[in-house]
Amino acid sequence: MAESSNKKKFRKDKPWDTDDIDHWKVDEFKPEEINGPFTEESSFATLFPKYRESYLKEVWPLVTKALDKYGIACVLDLVEGSMTVKTTRKAYDPYSIIKARDLIKLLARSVPFPQAVKIMEDGVACDIIKIGNITRNKERYVKRRQRLIGPNGNTLKAIELLTQCYMMVQGNTVSAMGPHKGLKELRRIVIDCMKNVHPIYRIKELMIKRELAKDPKLAEESWDRFLPNFKKKSAKKTKKVVVKEKKAYTPFPPAQEPSKIDLQLESGEYFLNQSKKRKAS
Repeated sequence: MAESSNKKKFRKDKPWDTDDIDHWKVDEFKPEEINGPFTEESSFATLFPKYRESYLKEVWPLVTKALDKYGIACVLDLVEGSMTVKTTRKAYDPYSIIKARDLIKLLARSVPFPQAVKIMEDGVACDIIKIGNITRNKERYVKRRQRLIGPNGNTLKAIELLTQCYMMVQGNTVSAMGPHKGLKELRRIVIDCMKNVHPIYRIKELMIKRELAKDPKLAEESWDRFLPNFKKKSAKKTKKVVVKEKKAYTPFPPAQEPSKIDLQLESGEYFLNQSKKRKAS
């Protein structure tokens, strides 16, 4: 009891800390907040596929212009097929180089520049989910990847609306952009889909959660009773069981089956054949 009273002795009232303050808000980092240039240069490089070369050449002036605001230099190497970003003496935000690294990653994964440049904003993160090594069977992999997009892209649109994230399915990866909470849900949907859990189940779950979040009475209660509990049901193939009838045991061996000649002798065909042979000769 003495220890707890001593702790309270140093606690003071905080009249400035009111309920309307958002403690999770990330304030914008301004150039005035840093004393001088960075002591070390940081750089990141990423490779891009051959088919992205013409598009990157076209949008590279826009990429340079967008990164120049943050004091980040960028280089496009068409010989090696790589993009490099590095800090300059004008850089003021230490985290901007990480954002620039994510930008070139997204551009390499076929995300269009107007969408990819949004990664430089605060509160927007990205996640590149590798799906190529989850299933070995090529046909099964293509079918499951197609499930993420759905007919006319409806499934993809539904996932984007519920998670508030941008999603791009390309090759062996899924590129996603948005808030951290949404990215966590999106990764779960993608991985489960590749493990043969249809995205519609997760979409239904997210829709129910969104409706429950509107009710302030349920804020401190468990939502398990409202959420659907989907059990994996695999249709078992019933094998036809052939019951063999047991024959009565006899110590004697079975009778020998008649040969082909014996059958011909019984029917008289043997003698007809003999007469035909004689006429022919």
